[in-house]
Amino acid sequence: MNESLNRHAGLGRCVQWLKNHCNDNTFVILISVIIGLAAGFAAFVLKFMIGKTTSLLTGNLSAGHFNLQLLLYPLIGIILTGLYQRYILHRNIEHGVERIEAGLRQRRYNLGRKYIYSPLIASTLTLGFGGSAGSEGPIATVGGAIGGSLGRRLGLRPETIRVLIGCGAGAGIAGIFKSPVGGVLFTLEVLQVELGTITILAQFIACIVSSMTAYVLSGCTYDINFNQTVPFDISIIPWVLLLGIFCGIYSLYYRLIMKRLRSYFESINNRLTRNIISGLMLAILVFVFPTLYGEGYESLSKLINGHHAILSEASLFASMISGPWLLIGLTAMILICKPVAACSSNSGGGVAGDFAPALFAGAIAGFFFGTLLNTAFGLSIPAANMAFIGMAAVMAGVVEAPLMAIFLTAEMADGYQYFLALLLAAYVSFGVVKAASKK
Repeated sequence: MNESLNRHAGLGRCVQWLKNHCNDNTFVILISVIIGLAAGFAAFVLKFMIGKTTSLLTGNLSAGHFNLQLLLYPLIGIILTGLYQRYILHRNIEHGVERIEAGLRQRRYNLGRKYIYSPLIASTLTLGFGGSAGSEGPIATVGGAIGGSLGRRLGLRPETIRVLIGCGAGAGIAGIFKSPVGGVLFTLEVLQVELGTITILAQFIACIVSSMTAYVLSGCTYDINFNQTVPFDISIIPWVLLLGIFCGIYSLYYRLIMKRLRSYFESINNRLTRNIISGLMLAILVFVFPTLYGEGYESLSKLINGHHAILSEASLFASMISGPWLLIGLTAMILICKPVAACSSNSGGGVAGDFAPALFAGAIAGFFFGTLLNTAFGLSIPAANMAFIGMAAVMAGVVEAPLMAIFLTAEMADGYQYFLALLLAAYVSFGVVKAASKK
């Protein structure tokens, strides 16, 4: 007891010293550095836990074969995540980004210390066992909880705690994607936090520190490797604009399926029944299309580098895919099924995010678009490049945050060479979605 009191007294003296020797702006910036370090470390831990769980469960699977385990893993993951929330946490932590956004809008800054670790465990159970979604929602919750808890512990004003929650959430996104600008734009476009000059500087510092921390801890590697063997050619701009339209239309379908399926899951009052139904739907899709397992970054990396065989090899139809039209048909089926798999992962009891599945769907959409035109009309559109550009286009349409989608895609794959194409496709897709929403 005395040790605890001494610790708190020491913390109080340290904070008082900082307050006495630093102005308010400098104090907030110093706190943002701490938040960035903690969020970056948490992002690394989450990726590590998901990766180890996935390797442990799928290490002995064979591509193109009947891996019956895939009918069990996703179902087990969703049920375990649901039980963890109900009987250990005694709270629902699904859709973390929406919860942070609602809390900031309603001026509720009460993300407790449980939110610092609980999303890490829940997301590992969901994604490590095959959930077809992303880790960005949970890590944004973790980062926001770090910022909010630190602000309350230091006795800061509610307005400052609000800023620190935004810093933490953005830093979480920056760390999980290794995208500092993307993290800042997440705070501005998605959370819609109004930031002044000093607070936006603190946000940038937190996101830069977080992304660099995660980058160094992961061995200075990116999650997506884009070799860029084909340099950007401005002559493909007309095709990029058409891709933007196609991705915008697909985004409307993606959003509709997510909305309808989420409403269906929420209509099931018994939570265990909801977990079982969503887990079964997810398991069947992952069994038929193993490329839907987890976040899918490995498959995505191969696709944007021209290794399209990953789509046919990692499916039950491997022996049947012997021509381009069958490959196009398989790609279309994955496009149709991806929002179902994503919603089954994060709305039926699982804890995961919406950004990574949108990026994955965008890569599939871009590849489908380029391959279809090449096969049907004898064109030579670089389908791998279209897959990379499609990532930003679909994410911009699904999340309605075009700037974040552009910078996330460019930064997480070191693909600034394609920035103009990313910008055009993303804003065309976003425009299609906004135009349709007004009708």
